[in-house]
Amino acid sequence: MLQLKQAKAAIDSTGDQRTFHWKMAPELRLKAGTGMRTLEKARRCEEDGEEGGRGHSWTTNRSSRTARSEEDRDGLWDAWGPWSECSRTCGGGASYSLRRCLSSKSCEGRNIRYRTCSNVDCPPEAGDFRAQQCSAHNDVKHHGQFYEWLPVSNDPDNPCSLKCQAKGTTLVVELAPKVLDGTRCYTESLDMCISGLCQIVGCDHQLGSTIKEDNCGVCNGDGSTCRLVRGQYKSQLSATKLDDTVVAIPYGSRHIRLILKGPDHLYLETKTLQGAKGENSLSSTGTFLVDNSSVDFQKFPDKEILRMTGPLTADFIVKIHNSGPADSTVQFIFYQPIIHRWRETDFFPCSATCGGGYQLTSAECYDLRSNRVVADQYCQYYPENIKPKPKLQECNLDPCPASDGYKQIMPYDLYHPLPRWEATPWTACSSSCGGGIQSRAVSCVEEDIQGHVTSVEEWKCMYTPKMPIVQPCNIFDCPKWLAQEWSPCTVTCGQGLRYRVVLCIDHRGMHTGGCSPKTKPHIKEECVIPTPCYKPKEKLPVEAKLPWYKQAQELEEGAAVSEEPSFIPEAWSACTVTCGVGTQVRMVRCQVLLSFSQSVADLPVDECEGPKPASQRACYAGPCHGEVPALNPEETDGLLGGLQDFDELYDWEYEGFTKCSESCGGGVQEAVVSCLNKQTREPADENLCVTSRRPPRLLKSCSLDPCPARWEIGRWSPCSLTCGVGLQTRDVFCSHLLSREMNETIILADELCRQPKPSTVQACNRFNCPPAWYPAQWQPCSRTCGGGIQKREVLCKQRMADGSFLELPETFCSASKLASQQACKKDDCPSEWLLSDWTECSTSCGEGTQTRSAICRKVLKTGVSAIVNSSLCPPLPFSSSIRPCMLATCARPGRPSTKHSPHIEATRKIYIQTRRQRKLHFVVGGFAYLLPKTAVVLRCPTRRFRKPLITWEKDGQHLISSAHVTVAPFGYLKIHRLKPSDAGIYTCSAGPAREHFVIKLIGGNRKLVARPLSLRSEEEALAVRKASPKEALQPHKHQNGIFSNGSKAEKRGPAADPGSRYDDLVSRLLEQGGWPGELLASWEVQDSTERNTSSEEDQNAEQALWHLPFTMVTEQKRLDDILRNLSQQPEELRDVYSKHLVAQLAQEIFRSHLEHQDMLLKPSERRGPPVAIPPHKHVSGFSSSLRTSAAGEAGGGSRRPHRKPTILRKISAAQQLSASEVVTHLGQTVALASGTLSVLLHCEAIGNPRPTISWARNGEEVQFSDRILLQPDDSLQILAPVEADVGFYTCNATNALGYDSVSIAVTLAGKPLVKTSRGTVINTEEPAITVDVGSTIKTVQGVNVTINCQVAGVPEAEVTWFRNKSKLGSPPHGHEGSLLLTDVSPSDQGLYSCRAANVHGELTENTQLLILDPPQVPTQLEDIRALLSATGPNLPSVLTSPLGAQLVLDPGNSALLGCPIKGHPTPNITWFHGDQPVATVPGLTHHILAAGQILQVANLSGGSQGEFSCLAQNEAGMLVQKASLVIQDYWWSVDRLATCSASCGNRGVQQPRLRCLLNSTEVNPTHCAGKVRPAVQPVACNRRDCPSRWMVTSWSACTRSCGGGVQTRRVTCQKLKASGISTPVSNDLCTQLAKRPVDTQACNQQLCVEWAFSSWGQCNGPCIGPHLAVQHRQVFCQTRDGITLPSEQCSALPRPVSTQNCWSEACSVHWRVSLWSLCTATCGNYGFQARRVECVHARTNKAVPEHLCSWGPRPANWQRCNITPCENMECRDTTRYCEKVKQLKLCQLSQFKSRCCGTCGKA
Repeated sequence: MLQLKQAKAAIDSTGDQRTFHWKMAPELRLKAGTGMRTLEKARRCEEDGEEGGRGHSWTTNRSSRTARSEEDRDGLWDAWGPWSECSRTCGGGASYSLRRCLSSKSCEGRNIRYRTCSNVDCPPEAGDFRAQQCSAHNDVKHHGQFYEWLPVSNDPDNPCSLKCQAKGTTLVVELAPKVLDGTRCYTESLDMCISGLCQIVGCDHQLGSTIKEDNCGVCNGDGSTCRLVRGQYKSQLSATKLDDTVVAIPYGSRHIRLILKGPDHLYLETKTLQGAKGENSLSSTGTFLVDNSSVDFQKFPDKEILRMTGPLTADFIVKIHNSGPADSTVQFIFYQPIIHRWRETDFFPCSATCGGGYQLTSAECYDLRSNRVVADQYCQYYPENIKPKPKLQECNLDPCPASDGYKQIMPYDLYHPLPRWEATPWTACSSSCGGGIQSRAVSCVEEDIQGHVTSVEEWKCMYTPKMPIVQPCNIFDCPKWLAQEWSPCTVTCGQGLRYRVVLCIDHRGMHTGGCSPKTKPHIKEECVIPTPCYKPKEKLPVEAKLPWYKQAQELEEGAAVSEEPSFIPEAWSACTVTCGVGTQVRMVRCQVLLSFSQSVADLPVDECEGPKPASQRACYAGPCHGEVPALNPEETDGLLGGLQDFDELYDWEYEGFTKCSESCGGGVQEAVVSCLNKQTREPADENLCVTSRRPPRLLKSCSLDPCPARWEIGRWSPCSLTCGVGLQTRDVFCSHLLSREMNETIILADELCRQPKPSTVQACNRFNCPPAWYPAQWQPCSRTCGGGIQKREVLCKQRMADGSFLELPETFCSASKLASQQACKKDDCPSEWLLSDWTECSTSCGEGTQTRSAICRKVLKTGVSAIVNSSLCPPLPFSSSIRPCMLATCARPGRPSTKHSPHIEATRKIYIQTRRQRKLHFVVGGFAYLLPKTAVVLRCPTRRFRKPLITWEKDGQHLISSAHVTVAPFGYLKIHRLKPSDAGIYTCSAGPAREHFVIKLIGGNRKLVARPLSLRSEEEALAVRKASPKEALQPHKHQNGIFSNGSKAEKRGPAADPGSRYDDLVSRLLEQGGWPGELLASWEVQDSTERNTSSEEDQNAEQALWHLPFTMVTEQKRLDDILRNLSQQPEELRDVYSKHLVAQLAQEIFRSHLEHQDMLLKPSERRGPPVAIPPHKHVSGFSSSLRTSAAGEAGGGSRRPHRKPTILRKISAAQQLSASEVVTHLGQTVALASGTLSVLLHCEAIGNPRPTISWARNGEEVQFSDRILLQPDDSLQILAPVEADVGFYTCNATNALGYDSVSIAVTLAGKPLVKTSRGTVINTEEPAITVDVGSTIKTVQGVNVTINCQVAGVPEAEVTWFRNKSKLGSPPHGHEGSLLLTDVSPSDQGLYSCRAANVHGELTENTQLLILDPPQVPTQLEDIRALLSATGPNLPSVLTSPLGAQLVLDPGNSALLGCPIKGHPTPNITWFHGDQPVATVPGLTHHILAAGQILQVANLSGGSQGEFSCLAQNEAGMLVQKASLVIQDYWWSVDRLATCSASCGNRGVQQPRLRCLLNSTEVNPTHCAGKVRPAVQPVACNRRDCPSRWMVTSWSACTRSCGGGVQTRRVTCQKLKASGISTPVSNDLCTQLAKRPVDTQACNQQLCVEWAFSSWGQCNGPCIGPHLAVQHRQVFCQTRDGITLPSEQCSALPRPVSTQNCWSEACSVHWRVSLWSLCTATCGNYGFQARRVECVHARTNKAVPEHLCSWGPRPANWQRCNITPCENMECRDTTRYCEKVKQLKLCQLSQFKSRCCGTCGKA
């Protein structure tokens, strides 16, 4: 049973005044009771709070209250209390929190607040919460009778009253006005009753929330996780089929409603996910639980209604049972969950192991029922499922380790590519001009990790827009014929010809081809001149004497003078010959038209732009036929007629121009010359035209526009890795060719070239590396010295093709494993003391000693310990070998001797602190009147007593060390910062000897601070109780005589404090005007400072400026005398007399203090500790007395010994003459106010010779002006100070012996000020350096660096140090805020910032610390060796070294010299040959590469020999390394004769042997290949008859090709003579010398084999095409006898085929598709449509298995449609990594471009 967390303790019935009690378990009753009382109390307060929150002040647990918020404070409410227990343990309850009104008036707002809790579903057996509340009244009588109460829910008028109905009756009673908090208002709602009111609760279980579940049951969902299923079923039942399925409703469905109309009956079948089946007959109306799903069923005579809210916990099958003759209909509606949903995967592995990479997510299809991943097709079935787009994020952002040598930054696509669109090239344009179209195919492809590309469904690429598949092309106009003007008629009378030029002009106005010959206008026509001719026989028009083409040429070349300078050609001269080929010349001038005078002026040629027209050309004057006789006109006509007959029909003509040789940047076109038939205008064979009349070659320039920008692409670099996945890069830049003639090219911005830009990076060597050993970093050494070991992990790993590492078992790595352990710290440890245990105490009682022995030992580098001489160990303190011990006190028989008793050396003085100090030291025995927050060290010097045994008391109580008070074992006590509770009497005890020290505190008004009363009275009572009776009787007398028997002044009051006898005097001394005015002024300033400063830290602001103590000291005896004098005076005069005595005392104390200061200054040549006084009012007497003494010193300088300058640190320095004028001495801080008109800075110095004074501000000499003046006494005066005058002013006093300087700070209104220097300090030698903050430090390692941060401000500024903007935890502070860095190393490098802050503001100054590393040879040389091999893989190379190296080379060779170097900053490298820089050596061909690290010397000769050196230098030092090059030469040497080439006969010769030598050593002859060989002659040898020998011929062919045959040869015995003739001799002569060779042998022994095969099998293989299948047969190897052999035996023979295509009826199949469905969207990227695709038989048209159609590509059954942008599509970024994508130039990758549309669009 669920616990009721709250309940009413009693329910009063209006009808019956008896009490109803709960009937529950005891613990429940108790809980309900207390909870109810608390809640009732809270509610009463709530009602009060609503009325105004008056009159109640109940308490809550203070510790549990949170700090009050701003609005709480404003409203005078206390903080909210803790939340109460939840009213329910499940099903959604309520919890409340209370607060109270702190005001006597009303508070606005409520004093109670609620929240929901226990929002977990209750178990089914728990029952209804409202029903539980009703049943709680079952054992309470109502009107004298017991009832069983049932809840009445969903009351529309008052849903939050507890109304219950008596079971079995109509009696409804309101048993309580309010249900318990957390009860649901209505059964079907989450709204809950709180304090009797119905409160809205959203599906997120939050009060006041209006968030609702969607139809799918998702809180605040959009309904996308389910789909509405609506339909109608009509029964078609028969006598044979009584049952039928209406609809299957799957697991998880919601809001199910079915209505059956008709006589039939519904029933249910269920099946759980575990496979358990069930059935419910739905026999009656009611609500049932079927497989944990609630089913509401209503049965009417003519219809049935079935409702299920869901979600269903099983699959429900709704069935119908035939119950009558008529048909029934069932309407159903429900929300079915989409059980296959996309979900985002985790991120793939990072694209880079370090240095910043990227990683992507993908999406997978997930089955919500089985909780497993399924094929993507399941999710594609639901159009509502939108596949998530991949996400991109950065990863592995840590920098790569330096040893990597290569930083991998790679877009993820290089080896985990997303699916992408891929397009085929565009087809040719459908029209060459006038507008056509071209198309291409676009498909979605996916690339796997091995680089294989496969085609996939288009939806996978839909995260980016699909590329267009059609585009217009060649939209320019087609070329047209353009006819120019006619030439003049060729004759002056009668009928002639005229010509014109006709060109084919394209849309750019260029001569081109492509015009239709049929539409070409004619270029020649007849013309008639009206003047009659007197020529008798004219049959045809006469040809022009000058051919028409020359006129056309003239037309083209004609030029008019213009106002721009241009070339103007004159007419051509006559041809130089009368026949054949000659030349013509003309003048070409550069001319300009002068517009004002309309005259033409000649200019120099270089004033005209463009090409100058030709001034000479070839000309053709017709054929030469020997001597041409002088002819009369008639003969001429006859000759012309004959020529016309010869070439009447065919003639040459220009036919336009060729295509321009270049498309841009300037090209050339040549006129096309054709031989045409004059009558038909058809082209003819060129042989038919007269060759000599062929027109000259005609060229013209074209395409003069500059070329458009285009990508210039460099070669790929070598791969960065040999395996795994490396990178190759190349240069790609956008260039623009201006002119081809000048070869002018300019580089442009990438945006100006056609996008996309070709990729500049690509993956390479993308395959797995072999396994190898990968060591981790060495762990720290196990010991700091004396020989330790260090370990590391060495793993066998394999770098995979995706860049990741795979860890493998060690057996996979074949190379020997790297060492995983090594020795370290192999040096001796420093000597150290080994101490034994303490001995027993030397005495059995009282005080004794204990000792222990010490041995000096040293741990050697071998790890062995050795005992060494004790002088090698550091000095051992005495206390470490002997110590006191104290046992029980010895029994003393008699009084001890006094001369050996302990003694405390006390000092009887009185100290009055007048200036803030950080720390003061005192000796016991006196009185100290001190300022708060001073640290006090109190010493107790003893004789004849061990200091560790000293004990301390305060006011009679034993003192032990605490955070505030330290009791040190060496006889002193330290109080860290005085506070009022520290005032009191401190007692030091050394055995029987005791001494006291009294501490009192001075308050801010120069009055003594009273101790806290309660504390004081308790301590005094304790002190009196502890004191001996004698001391108790005499409270004012102290045994050591510190307190006398006193005066009447002491005896005021009944309980005078024994330590307050001088309080009255000291108070008067502090209050009255007896001090010199300077002191009073200083105290006034101090008081104001104390009053105005809130934090403890700011109190220290003054001390930073006033370095010396100002504590007044006087003897106790002097005050005792004054007290005695006062006690002897009559009462009425005592006040007057005390003022006089106190003033006199003040003068004495002050004078003795000044004398003490003067003593400090005079004798020392070193700087004395300066005395600092804050600015205060000027008192002339005191100031002038100081000046006089200073002047006196200066005046008497001649009689004095020589001394260095010393600047006087004045005691009383700063005077404020008025609000507008400030006068001060050095060592102070001046705060400029808005009314300050003048500042006077004094500087007085002593020394002999007299010092010279100079002033500097912030380290720079002060520039004096009419506002900044140097006064005659060397004071510096600033008139009308401005903000620019703020800074540290330093007075420098200099003489021949030295100098002294002191600073004074001038701040603006007390704002912080930092003393800085702006410079760079470079240190390579000093062991320690000190600089002011603000400068840059460059130093070598191991140096101690101090950075001073002298600050000023009023109040004093607090200094905080930062390194690289991070606060230093506990910096090793030096003096006054300086920062000490010891033994600096590269890890200390960085930006150090000093921040000075006070109440007026803050100021930060920075110092950059750079660690210099002098040039040195690196320990690892792999990098430079790799650099050398990369620079010249096949060139000889040598590394320089400090000791020198040598390389021997051939002449003419090239060599690489490497200079291995490391240092910081990177050293500059200079190369020398001998003592000269290489750049100045004549005849030395060299290149300096890799930032100077490599010198390449080419074409070496004898002059290049010698020593080369590289000088590496940086700010930290320099290093010289050397290497020598030695040139060697090769030559041929003639040596002894070689062995004879024959032992007999006439062919033996001996060749003299040539050897290739290098420095007398034989080398490979190829080295001498270029050298001249010496002429050598062979020598004849062994010219004699040879002995007889067998001679054989070649073998004959084999008699058989297989199965074994025979081959033969001829064998004879021959003898070779010295003459060279060979003669046959008897076989016996040869047999004696050698065995006769065989003349017959077997051959081709292998078996005779052949391929055999079986008959073809049935045609039933897989379908490979329409009607085509595959059939098989067996093919095997056998002998001719039929013995089967392995196939290899027949491998030499061609093998017959074993498969062939065959005709199959079963393969008469094809794909059949239905029409596409309507598109799901009208625009955007996500519209789709589907169709049915099935494999059908051609004859039967029935569907068959799809694999039969697999020979043809399956048509798509799904496609995107209406992919057009919707209106108002905005281009925006959809990921936060877009700036990074743009930086890495990934915008050209389509998937990044679409995700980062906004950012990439701006690129």
